[in-house]
Amino acid sequence: MPSDIVIQCGKALSERQLTVAFVESATAGRLSAEFSMCPESGSILKGGLVCYDAALKESVLHVPKDMLRHFTPESAEVTRELAERLQTFIPADLHIAVTGLTCPGGSETPEKPVGTMFVHLFTKGKSVAVREVFSGGPEDIVLQCIDRTAELILAEIPAVNPPVDTP
Repeated sequence: MPSDIVIQCGKALSERQLTVAFVESATAGRLSAEFSMCPESGSILKGGLVCYDAALKESVLHVPKDMLRHFTPESAEVTRELAERLQTFIPADLHIAVTGLTCPGGSETPEKPVGTMFVHLFTKGKSVAVREVFSGGPEDIVLQCIDRTAELILAEIPAVNPPVDTP
């Protein structure tokens, strides 16, 4: 069952007749899966891509190899690029990318510890980036990031579309 904030987000997207698409790395499809369990999923969720491995970010979404090498696959810059490139793959009102570090062995540093997650949202020409550091095990980090993504959507969609009254 999705969290209350994800259910609230699904309802708000539906009320505004907005659709969403995801490209996921660290969340590995869990973000799309959580939104797929919302009662409104059929009208809001367009789909998602999982590009967990950096090679897929390059081969599927054509993120330049130099960008991946320079910024690392888990970075604000690459997350933005993923969200931007997703727009050419899946038509939707909101395009959201998520990367990050849920466990050791990636590009963690003292400035970017395990638990650091990046979310980037594109909608109607607007671009919003979020960087958060969550704590706990990998699943805890992923679920906290999903809730934070739902909060981001809820914060941004009033500016995109007001609710549509349904009879």
